[in-house]
Amino acid sequence: MGKGTKKVGPTRGLGPRYGATVRKRYVKIVTEMKKDHKCPQCGLPRVKRISVGLWKCKKCGYTFTGGAYTPTTKLGIVAKRVAKGAAIEEVEATTSTTAEEE
Repeated sequence: MGKGTKKVGPTRGLGPRYGATVRKRYVKIVTEMKKDHKCPQCGLPRVKRISVGLWKCKKCGYTFTGGAYTPTTKLGIVAKRVAKGAAIEEVEATTSTTAEEE
C-alpha cells in the first residue's frame, strides 16, 4: 500500500492553489535562496539572506548586495568582468601615453 500524502517541501502552505508549474518554480527559487552560499570575503559557506538583495556572512559579518534570491547573478558576473577589463585597458592606455611623451 502506498503513502497517503506526498511531501511537498516549501509549498506546503500553498495547498493545491496556483498550479503545478508555479509551485515548482517557487520550490526551485526558495530552496536556492535558503541554502548556504559562499562568502566573497572569507570563502566559507555561511552567507544568508537578510532581505531582498542584502546578504550577510555569519562567520565574518561581511554584508553585501546581490540578487534578490541569490548572492550573485549572471548579469553581476558579466558586469564585474567588463569592469575588470575596462580597468586593465585604462592602465594600458596611461602607460602607453607616458611612453609616447618620453
